[in-house]
Amino acid sequence: MIDPLDARLVQIVLRAEGSLVQLLLCALVHDAALRLRALSGGKPTGIKLCIGHPWEFFAIAKAMLATGITPDFIVIDGSEGGTGAAPAEFSDHVGVPMQEGLLLVHNTLIGIGVRDRVRLGASGKIITAFDIARTLAIGADWCNSARGFMFALGCLQAQTCHTGYCPTGITTQDPIRQRALVVPDKADRVFNFHRNTVRALGELLAAAGLSHPRELRPHHIVHRVSPTEVRLLSAMLPQMQPADLLGDAPGRLRHPVFELWWNRVAANDFALRGTA
Repeated sequence: MIDPLDARLVQIVLRAEGSLVQLLLCALVHDAALRLRALSGGKPTGIKLCIGHPWEFFAIAKAMLATGITPDFIVIDGSEGGTGAAPAEFSDHVGVPMQEGLLLVHNTLIGIGVRDRVRLGASGKIITAFDIARTLAIGADWCNSARGFMFALGCLQAQTCHTGYCPTGITTQDPIRQRALVVPDKADRVFNFHRNTVRALGELLAAAGLSHPRELRPHHIVHRVSPTEVRLLSAMLPQMQPADLLGDAPGRLRHPVFELWWNRVAANDFALRGTA
């Protein structure tokens, strides 16, 4: 017997015009998220993506508004992240960098009034305590980090993860090559890297007079823009105000990306409408 929900999802697929990204959107705007929560016993349900065209995420945001369904979390992958198994052209040229992608999602969720319902994670060459502090300051609720831990294991970025010929024994099934990975030694290195990174983050917070990472804001980060000038990130980055995207006040969109694309997408697909 076909589950009625499955039948609806089949209809969604048929209407998705063969596009995988449209399929993702359609699955989100219907009750796939609700079903995943139910099947997992109420565990948090979310999505992980690298932002491409900004209007594609705007369409997802409008679908959230249309259905009232939001994921519990969204993880933003930066284009600068990735695995040594990825094609070089993808690693170098595909996707939006983490800061810009995170800002887009963070501001969009604030603008539609659901930021308090969706937690944001971020990843993409996050290695040091300052990387974590900066990422939390611009809108993330937490950070994912793999690269630093891989370095602690001994990764030297040979970019052969998918070949089985990893020279340091990390990503291989070859018993001879695996001998290069001395687990007791590397376990201590990974533990120490994690402990000292978290400790360094605590020291940065204390130096800023803060007691918790959630208190970090853009004005805590200063960026040098020229040999003679520094600026606060709060003065450089767009900051949407709650429900800005729901009204029609002049200047409410606050940034050219929203001005250009927000009003040209709808909740049911990713296609742009009208002219810029």
